Amino acid sequence: MHPELLSELEALLGDRVTTSQAVRSHHGKDDSHHDPVPPDAVAFPLNTDEVAAVVRACARWRTPMIPFGAGTSIEGHVLAVRGGVTLDLSRMNRIVGVHIDDMDVTVEAGVTRMQLERHLKNSGLFFPVDPGADATLGGMAATGASGTTTVRYGTMRENVLSLRVVLADGRVVRTGGRARKTSAGYDLTQLLVGSEGTLGIITELTLRLHPVPEATLAAVCPFPTIDAAVRTVIGSIQAGVPVARAELLDTAAIDAVNTYSGLECMVAPTVFFEFHGSAAELVEHVASVREIASDLGVLAFNEATTLEARNRLWKARHDAYPALVALRPGCRGLTTDVCVPISRLAECIDQTLAEVRNASVPVGLVGHVGDGNFHLAFMIDPERPEELAEVEALNERLVRRAIAMEGTCTGEHGVGIGKMGFLELEHGEAVDVMRAVKRALDPENIMNPGKVVVL
Repeated sequence: MHPELLSELEALLGDRVTTSQAVRSHHGKDDSHHDPVPPDAVAFPLNTDEVAAVVRACARWRTPMIPFGAGTSIEGHVLAVRGGVTLDLSRMNRIVGVHIDDMDVTVEAGVTRMQLERHLKNSGLFFPVDPGADATLGGMAATGASGTTTVRYGTMRENVLSLRVVLADGRVVRTGGRARKTSAGYDLTQLLVGSEGTLGIITELTLRLHPVPEATLAAVCPFPTIDAAVRTVIGSIQAGVPVARAELLDTAAIDAVNTYSGLECMVAPTVFFEFHGSAAELVEHVASVREIASDLGVLAFNEATTLEARNRLWKARHDAYPALVALRPGCRGLTTDVCVPISRLAECIDQTLAEVRNASVPVGLVGHVGDGNFHLAFMIDPERPEELAEVEALNERLVRRAIAMEGTCTGEHGVGIGKMGFLELEHGEAVDVMRAVKRALDPENIMNPGKVVVL
């Protein structure tokens, strides 16, 4: 980084710009298996005007910029692969306004999911997108995040109404208002959700909120086979049951979760269900799913009705990744995800498990199977490059299988640097259109370069 740029940034932000090795190292890694790549400096802006000023300074010196939220992404999104300045937005954490009657909220990009949850506690409303990690909402929008409740409430794409974004030349644009629909012009909100910081830096979001359900019930359902578990979920969706969560854990994952989280679930392929609605609706919904599950040989149908029991269950589900990592101390987890049409899900999972069953490293499967999305987590020894090569080959075959089934290389992890090689296979000539958009908005290729598409 040019010394004069550093001087400019210090004049703008004072000691909120640093070249400290420890701070740079922290901002050069995420939760992925990719090797860390630290930036040249880290800036901590406090508002949109400061972000715009930093962007204008970096643009003058053609210096790359990488937005950073909580560092919980898992495809190398925040790695400074071409150096530059990381903009840590975590101090931009104001909840600008909650509009109860309109059921929406405006927040700065550094507000975390759990911070918003606490703020809404007594409002009768909640924000449903739950990727597990306490990620920043700006980061969740940038990566197009989703999670356990997607089957009922949708992803970030369905829950972001508008954005405030700083473009590569420092201009600040708002992509929409608070209206629930619009036909005015190109949909810039949807263009920027999932763009992973390659087209602009999100500084503010307006999000949809949803009413807190009158009643909630969870159920733990072990099955004799993965196929029976998946077909129960598919059958429930096709029968019109508005399932709020349907999370699959294979035998390896449920065994790891039992040990790590102190559960006592039967060690078998298991679905964690959750249902939202009125008390009467829950009776009907649970009865429908119980009947479908019984026809497919469910081994048990254990209901969790108390808040404490449900919270324990979902914390255990969110802890599935560290539970699997704990199976092999000193290992590094390599996680991947794909998504396919739900009619092909059982087939895709069956073929995948048949292949990875012979892997030389431990592997577990978890999935948001209500929307056709599942994950594999491989536990590899970082000192054994042959294990990484083996797992990368398995991952490539998984992705090719999903795309051949008219699915996608990533349902929610995003592209980052890890899935770039599969975009041409999935999108063909549309990748050239993506590059054209990138060139139009970022002609100098300074917004999180080396991610998603290469210019």
